[in-house]
Amino acid sequence: MSAATNAPPALNGNCGGKPVAIEVQHIVKRYGDFEAVKDVNFCVAEGEIFGLLGPNGAGKSTLIRMMTTLIPVTAGRALVAGHDVSEDPDDVRRMIGVIPQALTSDQDLTLEENLLIYAKLYGVPREQRKKNIDAVLEAVDLTKWRDAQTKTLSGGMRRRLEIARGLVHNPRIFFLDEPTTGLDPVSRIAVWEMLDKLKTSRNLTMLLTTHYMEEADKLCDRIAIVDHGNLVALGTPVELKNSVAGANVVEVHFDREDDEWQGRLEKIEDVTSVVPEGSGFYRVITKSGSKTTMQIVELAASLGETLTSLSVQNTTLDDVFIHYTGRQLRDEQVKPVFMMPPRPGAQP
Repeated sequence: MSAATNAPPALNGNCGGKPVAIEVQHIVKRYGDFEAVKDVNFCVAEGEIFGLLGPNGAGKSTLIRMMTTLIPVTAGRALVAGHDVSEDPDDVRRMIGVIPQALTSDQDLTLEENLLIYAKLYGVPREQRKKNIDAVLEAVDLTKWRDAQTKTLSGGMRRRLEIARGLVHNPRIFFLDEPTTGLDPVSRIAVWEMLDKLKTSRNLTMLLTTHYMEEADKLCDRIAIVDHGNLVALGTPVELKNSVAGANVVEVHFDREDDEWQGRLEKIEDVTSVVPEGSGFYRVITKSGSKTTMQIVELAASLGETLTSLSVQNTTLDDVFIHYTGRQLRDEQVKPVFMMPPRPGAQP
């Protein structure tokens, strides 16, 4: 895809000839007359971190719940490690690890006891359990706390325990639903670094949902933007940013609100779109940040208006989201608890 053409990223799920870990084909989920997921197609290559980016209620968790066999597919199909989630759910469950958004480890048990329960549930042989538990505790840097009660851990440490729990049976494919929700910025970055390291050291394929733009940008190899059940854009972070007309974003704040400002800004040469953000703030997407900045200053001076602030930055994923959905990504509601998948052998 060329930045010059500003073509939208492909939505056909092409993995570029790489081995495929997950393939979703025209998948649909309906609840009565409500269509939560609408004819979605994508694939995830082996060894890739793939992100589903969108607001709460966009259909991200519904997608991940279908792929992890928690809810049935209405139409279409999903293949995980070559196994159809509808026809071979037990085979799918053996291949995957799942990290829910909620912290679900038993707080009264020690870290090792929590991991041991999951190792048994997934049928890890007795002689292999201790070796696996040792390995995952080391991978998430929690070895020294193995005998501590889970309730004594910080939020970031508990999230690392959840990740260790999802790895204790050595899955090939890892699903994470909002993996850093509720964490402070330092803990969030630590989880990103750990996931990136785990992908390489364990040769994992990861699919995660997130509503954090920075998380998707920093962590994911490719991103699918989901909105109202539709997949509206798909590509690498660079491809998505290049698909938006305009190379820069000018953020401007006027000292007073005026309904005429959006129209004035849209008429400036090289400006491709203007997004009002309330209280006199505007995000101006433009092909030339420096030129547009000077023109805004000159326009304000000619009208006797005062600029409170003015800054220029490169196009962000926030601008991409606005471009494809017409609105900003907001965290407006609490998501439902995402449960772990049934153990292998259980009825779907």
